[in-house]
Amino acid sequence: MSGNTFGTLFKLTTFGESHGVGLGGVVDGCPPGIELSEEDIQRELDKRRPGSNPGSTTRSESDKVQILSGVFEGYTTGTPIGFFIKNEDQRPKDYSQIKDVYRPSHADFTYDAKYGIRDYRGGGRASGRETVSRVVGGAIAQKFLETKGIKFIAFTKELGGIAAEIITPEKAEELPFFAPDPSVIDLWKQKVEEIRKKGDSIGGIVEVQVHGVPAGLGEPVFDKLDARLAYAVMSIGAVKAVEIGAGFEVAQRLGSENNDYMSKDGFLSNNAGGILGGISTGQPIILRAAIKPIPSISIPQKTINKKGQEVTLEIKGRHDVSAIPRIVPVIKAMVAMSIADMYLMQFGYEKAQLS
Repeated sequence: MSGNTFGTLFKLTTFGESHGVGLGGVVDGCPPGIELSEEDIQRELDKRRPGSNPGSTTRSESDKVQILSGVFEGYTTGTPIGFFIKNEDQRPKDYSQIKDVYRPSHADFTYDAKYGIRDYRGGGRASGRETVSRVVGGAIAQKFLETKGIKFIAFTKELGGIAAEIITPEKAEELPFFAPDPSVIDLWKQKVEEIRKKGDSIGGIVEVQVHGVPAGLGEPVFDKLDARLAYAVMSIGAVKAVEIGAGFEVAQRLGSENNDYMSKDGFLSNNAGGILGGISTGQPIILRAAIKPIPSISIPQKTINKKGQEVTLEIKGRHDVSAIPRIVPVIKAMVAMSIADMYLMQFGYEKAQLS
């Protein structure tokens, strides 16, 4: 199976399935001399851990990471960083009744079409649990980028059709749902509980801001920074759309309304989201991702089995009401790895290393 490696210079290769022994990977290309511990990575993993937020699955996983290589006496050595996370609460029997049935809006049908075989235990490699390895790679990328003054803010902009005011985004990671406005939390809790009782699911919008990115990152023509970011975030299973800066709003604007005018002190607005011509401007990079509703719902659904027979399916087991908020650190991780990769492509390893 190809397509398991992300990045050009800062690379992440992952392995593992939802109900296998565990998941893990290798980060290759992280510069040496970066302070890094299992605790640094664990802080990010805990943000996506099952049961960590309202609306989450009841699956109980500690998601404890073990660094296998590439770190010595608390610092990266410049060699591949291997890591492993054990699965502790597998229940493959929960999926035995659907092993020959294609769940609507899952990858069951397409995996069978491509490989002629699929791991039906929670979707196997197509499960959202695969993203745990992405969070590890993103945590390492963030530790590297911190040394360059680059910081990330990630939050939920909208959940179940209820939008939040962007009041305190820098504190969102301390609040339920990664809310950028404390006043929206109760509304979101009520919405989640309402949908849970119906056996349904909801989607939403996540925003990531990157501050401190120097001007000049991005490789025209086909490796534009925004193209790389969109590719990275769209590789997450639940993401169905990505926008940069003003995004889809630009379609309704005049050029005079959308252009980011400049003065001797810099840009006067940031509709471009910090990227022009595929190259960073030095302004904050603004990215938003649209998250689809979780496809595993207990409401009866029409589908077919492997024989092509029409059946009605009611999905049992432990599932999130929404991929939000657990997907927030995953999106941040993919953005961080993209920026780390582009930083190395622009400045090389010599400038990336600490003096």
